[in-house]
Amino acid sequence: MEQTNTIHTGEYGGLAGKTALITGASSGIGKAAALRLAKLGVKVCLVDIRKEYAEDVQEIIMRKGGEAIVAEADISDPEQVKEAYAKLQATWGRLDIVLANAGINGKIAPIEDLEPEEWDATLQTNLKGTFLTVKYAVPLLKENGGSIVITSSINGTRIFKNFGFTAYSSSKAGQAAFAKMAALELARYKIRVNVICPGSIDTNIEDSTERTPELEAIRIPVEYPETSMPLADQVADLLVFLGSDLSSHVTGTEVYIDGAESLL
Repeated sequence: MEQTNTIHTGEYGGLAGKTALITGASSGIGKAAALRLAKLGVKVCLVDIRKEYAEDVQEIIMRKGGEAIVAEADISDPEQVKEAYAKLQATWGRLDIVLANAGINGKIAPIEDLEPEEWDATLQTNLKGTFLTVKYAVPLLKENGGSIVITSSINGTRIFKNFGFTAYSSSKAGQAAFAKMAALELARYKIRVNVICPGSIDTNIEDSTERTPELEAIRIPVEYPETSMPLADQVADLLVFLGSDLSSHVTGTEVYIDGAESLL
């Protein structure tokens, strides 16, 4: 349900007046984070592969008195990612927070049925896209320091029972390793890098997901108790904390937010 309260710029960890770039900003975690940051006075660059979807989020933010711009980009394309940062820099002249959130499930299939180009498509978006989002942020973040938060998953980092998700889980494990390498490399510039690992979230990612019938041949039944899955708004609250000065000594860390699902 759309929030109806107005934007305010009350202080929360020094966020008011800062700028953020969010990929995958049109739905789920990206949208919730954009609305939450804008409410706290952060200027937000909404990056999405579908410009019209991001513009819907921009309209909500601006209607409530916040500031937002839209950059259409496929995060696996270096030139499009560079253009998104160039637009942010031309508009506001600085960057403080990056949420590398965009991603796809890709083809969900047994390993023997997964085509090499389907593997590549998932890794290109999820892992290369994360690399590009961070790479082109670094020159801007070096000026004042800042926070990078990467959206990974419980899949590939703590659970491995979602059959057919081999490419997806590999990309998510790669994101976690990349974040730790980046955290060490960038610490001297006062740039923090952290990873969030959510459970199931309702996003547009299902639109690009294809499951093959061959999955039934490898599936092992798993019965879950009824638990409270994380809502996008709850994950957004975590992102706000990691993007703020309140987490100034937190870097190179994976944070799980899944209602204990991954402990089963």
